[in-house]
Amino acid sequence: MINIFEVAETNEMIEKENLDVRTITLGISLLDCIDADLKRLNEKIYQKIYGAAKDLVATGDYISNEYGIPVVNKRISVTPIALVGGAACRTQEDYVSIAQTLDKAAHEVGVNFIGGYSALVSKGMTAADELLIRSIPKALAVTERVCSSVNVGSTRTGINMDAVKLMGEVVLQTAQATKGEDSLGCAKLVVFCNAPDDNPFMAGAFHGVTEADKVINVGVSGPGVVKTALEKVRGQNFEVLCETIKKTAFKVTRVGQLVAKEASRRMGVPFGIVDLSLAPTPAVGDSVAEILCEIGLEHAGAPGTTAALALLNDNVKKGGVMASSYVGGLSGAFIPVSEDQGMIDAVAAGALTLEKLEAMTCVCSVGLDMIAVPGDTKAATISGIIADEMAIGMVNQKTTAVRLIPVIGKGVGETVEFGGLLGYAPIMPVNGFACDDFIGRGGRIPAPIHSFKN
Repeated sequence: MINIFEVAETNEMIEKENLDVRTITLGISLLDCIDADLKRLNEKIYQKIYGAAKDLVATGDYISNEYGIPVVNKRISVTPIALVGGAACRTQEDYVSIAQTLDKAAHEVGVNFIGGYSALVSKGMTAADELLIRSIPKALAVTERVCSSVNVGSTRTGINMDAVKLMGEVVLQTAQATKGEDSLGCAKLVVFCNAPDDNPFMAGAFHGVTEADKVINVGVSGPGVVKTALEKVRGQNFEVLCETIKKTAFKVTRVGQLVAKEASRRMGVPFGIVDLSLAPTPAVGDSVAEILCEIGLEHAGAPGTTAALALLNDNVKKGGVMASSYVGGLSGAFIPVSEDQGMIDAVAAGALTLEKLEAMTCVCSVGLDMIAVPGDTKAATISGIIADEMAIGMVNQKTTAVRLIPVIGKGVGETVEFGGLLGYAPIMPVNGFACDDFIGRGGRIPAPIHSFKN
């Protein structure tokens, strides 16, 4: 049972340490909207989303006011649109019309983002999948709140290298299509391996086909809370350090459980999962990199960083699992460069490189996230970076992702300002040696031997 006394215990965390419920995400199945007529399909999608989500923002605001817990974002995830639009869409423009319908519905109900302009192509692409993927640059250029993701690999199926090659091109095209906004469209596009069906965090959220018709997922974030707790045990041994992280994660997750259950009750929608993720913001003190420094590093990226991050990620999950009936999504530590002031400082100091970030993704919860690179980076190079990250996920049986932003017209030494939760980022150098012949081979990298578990 959860009661108000548990929430009272977290008051100082909320008021002084940046604890918040980062998002209430309403997952909505659009499978019952499928129609061979594009106009009817768009009408059904709009009506389904509006009918399901019209009270979402009011519910989040009520909970925030009632319990004094900041609910920062209200979001929607939908069934991957490549599946929904396959019967009606014959051109890229047809898919773009669905993106515009999603954007209109998101505006009408007042949510921050809507995710699910997505395709799942880890083993192969249907004609509908490829059509949607090729439409992504235009779709993200003409919409404001739509987020897109493509799953190109998994431990069970291997890596679809044709899709990896295509996504390198699509990321660069998206950067070009939104260059007037410093290539902001790429901040709303994620390439996944082992994408979870119940992820409440953008830009990678979609409503999995194994989910109920509607479901409430909550994402909680508290890097500042963990950092403050660790300040009190500075210099003590690893056992004390780990116990402190677990206890703090437990308290934070209880807040998420309360919010999720209350949102579920008020909206009459089943509770899905709580995702406890240390997702940083540009706010002072709300940084995963600063937690790593508190553990004992001069800067994120110093020797020992990967070990410190592994320790943090594991103990956050251990504490969170004990605090909620259902923990899922991407739970753990995020390392998005532009959204974490400590990461930005580490890049500026020369402590953190793209290669070190890749090593850190072996033990974090997501992958290469919100990293700005020169706008003249080749598509094949982007595909090579994606392939490396997908291999880490495939072999290690974990979710990995890439959200690279080639900023058109800018190069190493410059910065790019995205604003809001997306923050700002230094342009990071990319290895200039070519991988074109590797990416150009085509086909699929087979699943690893340990994938055979039937």
